[in-house]
Amino acid sequence: MGALAVIPGLFGAVVGSFLNVVIHRLPRGESIVKPRSRCGSCGEQIAALDNIPLFSWALLRGRCRNCGERISVRYPVVELLTAVLFAAVVVVRGVHLELLIELPFAAMLIAVAVIDFDHKIVPNKVLLPAAVYGLVASAAIRPEKLPELLIAGAGAFTFLLVAALIHPKGMGMGDVKLLGVMGLYLGRYVIPAGAVGFLVGTVAGIAILARYGMQARKMKVPFGPFLALGGLVALLAGPDLVDLYRDAFLGQG
Repeated sequence: MGALAVIPGLFGAVVGSFLNVVIHRLPRGESIVKPRSRCGSCGEQIAALDNIPLFSWALLRGRCRNCGERISVRYPVVELLTAVLFAAVVVVRGVHLELLIELPFAAMLIAVAVIDFDHKIVPNKVLLPAAVYGLVASAAIRPEKLPELLIAGAGAFTFLLVAALIHPKGMGMGDVKLLGVMGLYLGRYVIPAGAVGFLVGTVAGIAILARYGMQARKMKVPFGPFLALGGLVALLAGPDLVDLYRDAFLGQG
């Protein structure tokens, strides 16, 4: 089991390094292809040996080799998170063609969660390619699931759109589109994904209200990270959550 996680874990760390580029550059309207990575303090181009996921940050003790300024711990955290999630998906879901859909979906959720946390936006430049890729890949790998995926995507989008129209201050159109895209990947399991997102978001909202009181009303708490968490939970345990709900509330028969 441990050996099965090594290769996807290493691949996930590399993908996480790329996600750091997307997270930093895309909200700023910069190209994610060029130029090569540079230090945010001195502008010096980062050498290939200093850009190895996880290891370079640790070896450099979190500082730029050229100027000595600190490099945010965010970078290795994103790389480690992606590595762990990729390994977990492979271990839980097994080795099969649908990994070509599931792993990019997990990567997309990580990028969206961090961007929304930082900038309070869920960028179309991430969602649109993700939606197109999800549909094309599903048509090629699991065509029998396309009707369910399309219905789930449309249903999730419509459900959250109505909620956003009723309570526009609670969430934005980015959240609506995100849940719709999640439906294109998760199918029926977008339901537990949304439930987990709303549950964790509600608990976080209550905690913030208890901590900051009336000042919490002025705080803009992004909802995208909670939806992304729900998506990851559903990716790893969607069927189990549905079975648990069925057994707990609908009985065995």
